[in-house]
Formats: sequence, C-alpha cells, structure tokens
Amino acid sequence: MNLTKNKKNEGDNISENSNVNMITGDPKRAVRKLAVPMMISMLLIMAYNLVDSVWVAGLGSDALAALGFVTPVFMILIGLGNGIGAGANSLIARNIGAKDKENADNSAIHSLIMTLIISIIAPMVLLPILKNILLVMGAGSSVELGLQYGNVIFLFMIVFLFSSVGAAVLRSEGDVKRATYSMAITAILNMILDPIFIYTLGMGMAGAAWATIISAGISCIVIGYWIWVKKDTYLTITRDRFHYKKDIVKGILLVAIPATIEFLAMSVLSIIMNTMLVIVGGTSAVAVYTAGFRLIQMATIPIMGFGTALLTVAGASYGSRRYDNLEIAYNYSIKLCEIMALIMIVLIYVFADQISIIFCYSSASVVLAPRIAQFLRIMSFFLLAMPMGVISASTFQGVGKGTTSLILTLIRSLIFESVFAYIFGLVLGWGETGMYIGIVIGVTLGSLVSLAWGKLFISRLKKLDEEGAKKDNYAT
Repeated sequence: MNLTKNKKNEGDNISENSNVNMITGDPKRAVRKLAVPMMISMLLIMAYNLVDSVWVAGLGSDALAALGFVTPVFMILIGLGNGIGAGANSLIARNIGAKDKENADNSAIHSLIMTLIISIIAPMVLLPILKNILLVMGAGSSVELGLQYGNVIFLFMIVFLFSSVGAAVLRSEGDVKRATYSMAITAILNMILDPIFIYTLGMGMAGAAWATIISAGISCIVIGYWIWVKKDTYLTITRDRFHYKKDIVKGILLVAIPATIEFLAMSVLSIIMNTMLVIVGGTSAVAVYTAGFRLIQMATIPIMGFGTALLTVAGASYGSRRYDNLEIAYNYSIKLCEIMALIMIVLIYVFADQISIIFCYSSASVVLAPRIAQFLRIMSFFLLAMPMGVISASTFQGVGKGTTSLILTLIRSLIFESVFAYIFGLVLGWGETGMYIGIVIGVTLGSLVSLAWGKLFISRLKKLDEEGAKKDNYAT
C-alpha cells in the first residue's frame, strides 16, 4: 500500500516540476527551450577547442598537426562518456514521460557508476600503446608533441567523462540551464588558462593539456555540488535510490554502445582522412584539415544543439506514447536547422579569407591561410546536409533505437564520406580539394538516407498506434 502511495507521489511530483512539464508539453516550445542553451554551451565548448588550436598553432604546424592526430583518439574516449550520457538521457526521459521517477533516479545513478568504471579502465589500456597508435596514424615528426598532449589528457579522462554524463543527466530532466553553466565554466576557464600554461609557464603542448584538464575538473566539482551538496535537482541521486537492475543497464547500453561506436566511427573517419591527407599533401594537409574542420564544427553548433534537444523531447514523447509530438518535433527541428545552415554557408563562403587568418597569426603557420580558406569554401556545403542526418540520429537515440542511429551514422560518415573522399582525392587525383568535394557529396547522400528512414519510422509508429486505438474501441 505504501509502495503504491509512493509511486503515486512520484508521479505527482513529475507533473508539478516545471522542467518536466516543459519537455512533456508543446514539442516546438520544448525543442526551442532546450536547444538555445545547448547551442550556447556547445558554442563555448567549440570555442575552447578552437582556442586550443589557435594557441597551439603558434607553436608551429607540427604542433597543430599533433593536435590533429591526438583528437581522433581523444574523441573515442569522449564518445564513451557521450554514449553513456545519451543512453542515460534517453532512458531517464522515457521514464519521466511514463511518470516513473523511481526508475529515472536509478537510471541516473547507474550511468554515473558506469562512468567511473570506464574512467579507471580506459587510461590503463590506452596510455601504454598511445605512441604506437600515433605512429600508425602517420604522426611522424609530430609524435612527441602528440604524446606531450595526449599523456596528460588521457590520464585524467574522468573529468571529461563525468562532466559529460553529469550534464546529460541534468538535460534529461529538462535542466538545460545548469547543464549549460557547467560547460561554460570549462570553456571560459580553458580560454583563460591556455596562453598562461602554453606560453607564460613555457609548458608548450603539455600546457594546453593541463589547462583543459583543470578547466573540466572545476566543472565536475560544480556538477557534484548541485547533485550531492545543494541537492536541488529533480532527480534524486543517492545511495538509497540505487538498486542494481539488469534492465536499466541494458536500456542505457542499447543507446550508449551504438552512440559510442558512432564516435568511434567518427574517430576512425578522422584517422582515414588524416592518412589520405598525408598521402596527397603531407602533415601540412592534416594541419589545414584540423584547423578548418574545427571552424566547420563551430558552424554545426545550431544543428547539434537541436539534435541534443530533440533527444530529450523524443524520449519523453515516446515514453508517453505521444507520437504526434514526436513527428512535430522532428519536422520542426529539421526545418529550423536547414534555415540556419543556409545562413552559415553564406557567411563562411563570403568571409573564408578573413576567418582563415585565425590560425595563421604566426610566421610558422601563415603559409596555411590560402589552403584553409579553400577548405572552408568547399566544406561549408557540408552544413546543408547535416540537419537531416543529425536530427534523424538523435530521434532514434531518444526512443532507444541506438542501433538504428549507429547504422545511419556509419552509412553517412564512415562509408559514404570516406569512399567519395578516396575516389575524388586519390583515384581521380584531385588531391586535397577532391577529398573535400568527396566528403560533401558523401554526407549529402548519407543524410538523405537518414531522412527517409526517420520519416518512415515515425509514420509506422503512428500507424501502429492508430491500429491499436481502433482495436481498443472495437473491444469496448
């Protein structure tokens, strides 16, 4: 009897929480409210990544190339954290939609425990083989610089993974403001500490790594304060709320594993691209790609923001079986993202020469400016296809279909992008320019496949729901 009463109270608390009301209400409003803070936080994260590249560029093209070789490996481990975060976000949001707070709390705790385990195991496996990985990737003369950066970053992976999963837990209950604050802390501190550690303290590449570690560590402390000291989050994350459940682990992993493999696929794609770029243009081509793609990634922030927002809204809509809301949120997100992509394309294409100067302020890197500008003009069209792919993948993650999201990402990125880059860059002999054209063609074709798959899935959901409603009416 008490258990029933507690369950009812938890359901009532769900309906009384303003953040939860928002993610389960008007889907357009929910997507907008969640997306804007996400854009701000992602802008700050991308900005601090860009700042890393800008300050490292002052050390020369070898240092910038070293950052490019370490980044794919770093993204694999970041993918673990983001994968668990996506799995937790999806499962918690679905439980909230179904008004099951007990499982929502328990899911959050499971995700944090999994994060701790990975943070201990990953550095033990990676650090002894990092040098060999960089050599296989073709780092060459930049391998020692890569180790200076990578050894520090990978030893303290826990600060990146915890801040990522912690922010995802906050987003799952609709608390995007504090999730944004935590990322803002990391970004702003890193921007301040980078030049101090790299140049003032003379630590070079290792200084860039330490600045990032310290910044992310402060963010972890702030998230921990909100959860365990201030205790004003909607989710209750305490020892007594934890009860090991195989179904929860499975529910998180059904999204987390495919999402992690998606990041792995992106890292593998980066390694493939770096290898081909070394063949057609040497390590300087990798430096151009590293710098230019970070700028393109900044332009994808609105798209990624809506994708992350949609993950929560899709989970809540799916959990409550409100498939009309799911369709509205899906179509609305794609429409807004396409408009923003067109604006970004125009701005990048027109101001490519001026933007490229960001990475070319030193005598060691000034020669890269024309090549970075050319990269930006071609790759700006990459943005036009992104909404269809990103929004579709986020929708499938939100409803717990992580494997489908993975398949779409593999088709779009690992297969189409790499194959067309190889054809245009190496087979046709068009070099760096051909590779960039191939990437744009590949992502466009892959994203069209994602769009068709996403629309078909939602259509089938609505049809099955309508058929079920007809049977219920007939039975009564």
